[in-house]
Amino acid sequence: MEKVLAFGKWDCSQIKVDDIGVAPYINTNPMIVSKTGARYAGNKFYKSKIFIVERLINKLMVPGHRSKKHKITSGLCTGKGTTTYKLVQDAFNIIEKKLNKNPVEVFVKALENAAPREEVIAIEYGGARYPKALECAPQRRVDTALRQMTQGAYQRTFNAKKDASQALADEIMNAYALQGTSAAISKKLELERQADAAR
Repeated sequence: MEKVLAFGKWDCSQIKVDDIGVAPYINTNPMIVSKTGARYAGNKFYKSKIFIVERLINKLMVPGHRSKKHKITSGLCTGKGTTTYKLVQDAFNIIEKKLNKNPVEVFVKALENAAPREEVIAIEYGGARYPKALECAPQRRVDTALRQMTQGAYQRTFNAKKDASQALADEIMNAYALQGTSAAISKKLELERQADAAR
Protein backbone atom coordinates (compact mmCIF):
# COMPACT_ATOMS: atom_id res chain seq x y z
CA MET A 1 0.00 0.00 0.00
CA GLU A 2 1.36 3.39 -1.02
CA LYS A 3 2.14 5.88 1.73
CA VAL A 4 -0.05 9.01 1.81
CA LEU A 5 1.98 12.24 2.07
CA ALA A 6 0.74 15.61 3.30
CA PHE A 7 0.35 17.87 0.21
CA GLY A 8 1.92 14.99 -1.72
CA LYS A 9 5.35 16.00 -0.31
CA TRP A 10 5.80 15.45 3.43
CA ASP A 11 5.81 12.17 5.31
CA CYS A 12 3.89 12.28 8.61
CA SER A 13 4.38 8.67 9.72
CA GLN A 14 7.30 9.52 12.05
CA ILE A 15 5.68 12.54 13.72
CA LYS A 16 5.20 12.00 17.44
CA VAL A 17 3.27 14.25 19.84
CA ASP A 18 5.32 14.57 23.05
CA ASP A 19 2.64 16.25 25.19
CA ILE A 20 0.52 13.30 26.38
CA GLY A 21 -2.32 15.65 27.35
CA VAL A 22 -3.04 16.73 23.78
CA ALA A 23 -1.70 13.63 21.97
CA PRO A 24 -5.17 12.01 21.44
CA TYR A 25 -6.48 15.30 20.03
CA ILE A 26 -3.79 15.88 17.39
CA ASN A 27 -4.20 13.54 14.40
CA THR A 28 -1.10 13.29 12.20
CA ASN A 29 -2.50 10.79 9.66
CA PRO A 30 -2.71 12.67 6.33
CA MET A 31 -5.47 12.25 3.75
CA ILE A 32 -5.38 12.41 -0.03
CA VAL A 33 -7.97 15.21 -0.07
CA SER A 34 -7.80 17.30 3.07
CA LYS A 35 -11.42 18.41 2.97
CA THR A 36 -13.72 16.07 4.85
CA GLY A 37 -16.82 18.25 4.58
CA ALA A 38 -17.55 19.05 8.26
CA ARG A 39 -18.13 15.46 9.26
CA TYR A 40 -17.73 16.50 12.88
CA ALA A 41 -20.71 18.92 12.81
CA GLY A 42 -22.91 16.52 14.77
CA ASN A 43 -20.21 15.35 17.18
CA LYS A 44 -17.93 17.87 18.87
CA PHE A 45 -15.21 15.27 19.46
CA TYR A 46 -15.05 14.06 15.84
CA LYS A 47 -12.89 17.03 14.85
CA SER A 48 -10.02 15.47 16.83
CA LYS A 49 -9.96 12.62 14.29
CA ILE A 50 -9.39 15.05 11.40
CA PHE A 51 -5.85 15.59 10.08
CA ILE A 52 -4.39 18.51 12.07
CA VAL A 53 -3.32 20.43 8.92
CA GLU A 54 -6.91 20.30 7.66
CA ARG A 55 -8.05 21.80 10.96
CA LEU A 56 -5.56 24.65 10.41
CA ILE A 57 -7.02 25.19 6.91
CA ASN A 58 -10.57 25.23 8.31
CA LYS A 59 -9.56 27.68 11.05
CA LEU A 60 -7.87 29.99 8.52
CA MET A 61 -11.07 30.22 6.48
CA VAL A 62 -12.87 31.84 9.42
CA PRO A 63 -10.25 33.01 11.94
CA GLY A 64 -12.83 34.83 14.08
CA HIS A 65 -13.13 38.36 15.36
CA ARG A 66 -12.09 40.37 18.39
CA SER A 67 -14.46 42.33 20.66
CA LYS A 68 -17.39 41.75 18.27
CA LYS A 69 -15.62 43.94 15.68
CA HIS A 70 -15.12 42.00 12.45
CA LYS A 71 -11.66 43.38 11.89
CA ILE A 72 -9.92 40.21 10.80
CA THR A 73 -12.59 38.38 8.82
CA SER A 74 -12.07 39.97 5.42
CA GLY A 75 -9.62 39.51 2.57
CA LEU A 76 -8.52 35.87 2.40
CA CYS A 77 -11.15 34.79 4.96
CA THR A 78 -13.77 34.01 2.34
CA GLY A 79 -14.27 30.33 3.10
CA LYS A 80 -12.59 29.50 -0.20
CA GLY A 81 -10.95 26.14 0.51
CA THR A 82 -8.52 26.10 -2.44
CA THR A 83 -7.18 29.60 -1.59
CA THR A 84 -6.52 28.63 2.03
CA TYR A 85 -5.08 25.24 0.98
CA LYS A 86 -2.56 27.09 -1.23
CA LEU A 87 -1.80 29.56 1.58
CA VAL A 88 -0.92 26.75 4.03
CA GLN A 89 1.11 24.92 1.37
CA ASP A 90 3.13 28.09 0.65
CA ALA A 91 3.68 28.66 4.38
CA PHE A 92 4.93 25.07 4.79
CA ASN A 93 7.30 25.52 1.83
CA ILE A 94 8.74 28.63 3.52
CA ILE A 95 9.20 26.71 6.80
CA GLU A 96 10.96 23.83 5.00
CA LYS A 97 13.27 26.25 3.18
CA LYS A 98 14.21 28.14 6.37
CA LEU A 99 14.49 25.30 8.91
CA ASN A 100 15.31 22.29 6.67
CA LYS A 101 12.77 20.24 8.62
CA ASN A 102 9.44 18.57 7.91
CA PRO A 103 7.00 21.55 8.19
CA VAL A 104 4.14 19.34 9.46
CA GLU A 105 6.39 18.21 12.33
CA VAL A 106 7.34 21.86 13.04
CA PHE A 107 3.65 22.83 13.05
CA VAL A 108 2.67 20.00 15.44
CA LYS A 109 5.49 20.98 17.85
CA ALA A 110 4.46 24.67 17.60
CA LEU A 111 0.89 23.66 18.43
CA GLU A 112 2.08 21.73 21.50
CA ASN A 113 4.13 24.74 22.65
CA ALA A 114 1.24 27.19 22.14
CA ALA A 115 -1.47 25.11 23.87
CA PRO A 116 -2.33 26.84 27.20
CA ARG A 117 -2.44 24.64 30.31
CA GLU A 118 -4.57 26.96 32.43
CA GLU A 119 -7.17 29.66 31.92
CA VAL A 120 -9.27 32.07 33.97
CA ILE A 121 -13.04 32.15 34.44
CA ALA A 122 -15.14 34.66 36.39
CA ILE A 123 -17.31 33.33 39.22
CA GLU A 124 -20.00 35.35 40.93
CA TYR A 125 -20.10 35.19 44.72
CA GLY A 126 -22.33 37.48 46.77
CA GLY A 127 -22.91 39.90 43.91
CA ALA A 128 -19.19 40.32 43.19
CA ARG A 129 -17.25 38.67 40.37
CA TYR A 130 -13.93 36.99 41.09
CA PRO A 131 -11.40 35.47 38.70
CA LYS A 132 -10.76 31.77 39.23
CA ALA A 133 -7.98 29.70 37.68
CA LEU A 134 -8.76 26.28 36.26
CA GLU A 135 -7.10 23.68 34.06
CA CYS A 136 -7.80 23.86 30.34
CA ALA A 137 -9.49 20.82 28.75
CA PRO A 138 -7.21 19.01 26.24
CA GLN A 139 -9.41 19.60 23.18
CA ARG A 140 -9.86 23.25 24.15
CA ARG A 141 -6.06 23.58 24.44
CA VAL A 142 -5.66 22.55 20.78
CA ASP A 143 -8.61 24.72 19.63
CA THR A 144 -7.26 27.77 21.48
CA ALA A 145 -3.73 27.32 20.10
CA LEU A 146 -5.06 27.02 16.53
CA ARG A 147 -7.23 30.12 16.97
CA GLN A 148 -4.39 32.22 18.45
CA MET A 149 -2.03 31.16 15.64
CA THR A 150 -4.44 32.04 12.83
CA GLN A 151 -5.50 35.33 14.45
CA GLY A 152 -1.87 36.26 15.07
CA ALA A 153 -0.97 35.55 11.44
CA TYR A 154 -3.92 37.57 10.11
CA GLN A 155 -3.20 40.51 12.43
CA ARG A 156 0.32 40.73 11.02
CA THR A 157 -1.01 40.90 7.44
CA PHE A 158 -3.95 43.22 8.11
CA ASN A 159 -3.27 46.67 6.56
CA ALA A 160 0.34 45.60 5.98
CA LYS A 161 2.47 44.61 3.01
CA LYS A 162 3.35 41.24 4.52
CA ASP A 163 2.15 38.18 2.63
CA ALA A 164 -0.35 35.93 4.48
CA SER A 165 1.69 32.76 3.86
CA GLN A 166 4.86 34.48 5.15
CA ALA A 167 3.01 35.70 8.27
CA LEU A 168 1.63 32.20 8.95
CA ALA A 169 5.08 30.64 8.45
CA ASP A 170 6.62 33.21 10.85
CA GLU A 171 3.90 32.55 13.45
CA ILE A 172 4.46 28.76 13.28
CA MET A 173 8.28 29.09 13.38
CA ASN A 174 8.16 31.53 16.33
CA ALA A 175 5.80 29.23 18.26
CA TYR A 176 8.08 26.28 17.43
CA ALA A 177 11.08 28.22 18.86
CA LEU A 178 9.02 29.36 21.91
CA GLN A 179 9.62 33.02 21.06
CA GLY A 180 7.53 35.81 22.53
CA THR A 181 7.07 37.32 19.06
CA SER A 182 4.55 34.54 18.39
CA ALA A 183 1.00 35.75 19.14
CA ALA A 184 -0.01 32.27 20.35
CA ILE A 185 2.94 31.97 22.76
CA SER A 186 2.51 35.49 24.17
CA LYS A 187 -1.23 34.88 24.67
CA LYS A 188 -0.52 31.54 26.37
CA LEU A 189 1.98 33.15 28.76
CA GLU A 190 -0.45 35.98 29.52
CA LEU A 191 -3.27 33.49 30.25
CA GLU A 192 -1.09 31.39 32.53
CA ARG A 193 0.17 34.53 34.32
CA GLN A 194 -3.44 35.61 34.96
CA ALA A 195 -4.33 32.11 36.19
CA ASP A 196 -1.33 32.20 38.55
CA ALA A 197 -2.51 35.53 39.99
CA ALA A 198 -6.08 34.23 40.39
CA ARG A 199 -5.17 31.29 42.63
